[in-house]
Amino acid sequence: VQLQASGGGLVQAGVSLRLSCAASGSSPNVMGWFRQTPGKEREFVAAISWSGGSPVYGDSVRGRFTISRDNAKKAVYLQMNSLKPEDTAVYYCAARPPQFTVLTRTTRGYSYWGQGTLVTVSS
Repeated sequence: VQLQASGGGLVQAGVSLRLSCAASGSSPNVMGWFRQTPGKEREFVAAISWSGGSPVYGDSVRGRFTISRDNAKKAVYLQMNSLKPEDTAVYYCAARPPQFTVLTRTTRGYSYWGQGTLVTVSS
């Protein structure tokens, strides 16, 4: 599974931004987004399953961010609304091995990672 993330940029606080992640190769069942700032561990943002069911979110983004998918395009999106300066981070797209269907919030649960896309939110 290869992942290609895009959509990051520099925005002002309060606006919206949408990240995209396209998967190629084998089709993963579970895909997620994480984010990381210098000196900190990678933080879980959201995850979704291709097969349906409710997505899960990290506490700091619940209610502001929405993860969605397009099965036909093997793509997952992260709609980020009401952005805050503390949302500034490198955002990584991740995928679990195709045989896994359970959503997980831990980095260890994901075997495939995109290259990361930087989101900078100015105050």
